[in-house]
Amino acid sequence: MSAPGEPPTVGRDAEHIVDEFVHTTSLPETRLSLILDGIVRRIGDIVSWVWVVLVGVIVFNVIMRYVFGEGRIEFEELQWHLYALGFVIGLSYCVQNDSHIRIDILHEQFRPRTKAWVDFVGILVFLIPYITVFLVYAPPFLAYSFNIGEVSDAPGGLSHRWIIKSVMVIGYVLLLLAALSRLSRTTAELFGFPAPLPRRDDG
Repeated sequence: MSAPGEPPTVGRDAEHIVDEFVHTTSLPETRLSLILDGIVRRIGDIVSWVWVVLVGVIVFNVIMRYVFGEGRIEFEELQWHLYALGFVIGLSYCVQNDSHIRIDILHEQFRPRTKAWVDFVGILVFLIPYITVFLVYAPPFLAYSFNIGEVSDAPGGLSHRWIIKSVMVIGYVLLLLAALSRLSRTTAELFGFPAPLPRRDDG
């Protein structure tokens, strides 16, 4: 916190608090990670604009409801869909740049190589199998929604529900790319394969 008489540092204090939970792992980049990270980051940057659209839809819906007394189910559902789009795509973005929050008290104390081992085991044993199971069972679920022309159960709700369900599949494909990128970086750190690229701070 700021000392008496000093300018307020609320933003810096909040950033410091967040940094206490975001324990990043410094890993070398590989040729594979540069390609996969580029794909995930580019799509993530584009999809990040969905939050601006979401705010606009929320404001519009609030005005319609409380100013004109007319609630619109389709706009309420659109809010959920936009939030789902941003969240599902954001998962891969967080894995790619290691910005997800680690709720533990041990990771910060680990040596860099131990952190790399934690990432390696977590990705290989937990994350990739989970993504694989999802990608095996999700396409039939999506195809069924498309074939029956699934629509919202709510009167006046959105049609073409298969579109939002396809976002889940796309999001998990991107999550798999981010996981494979991260895995290549951990194996480069631990085993030297694939060949790590020179670190940027090494000049």
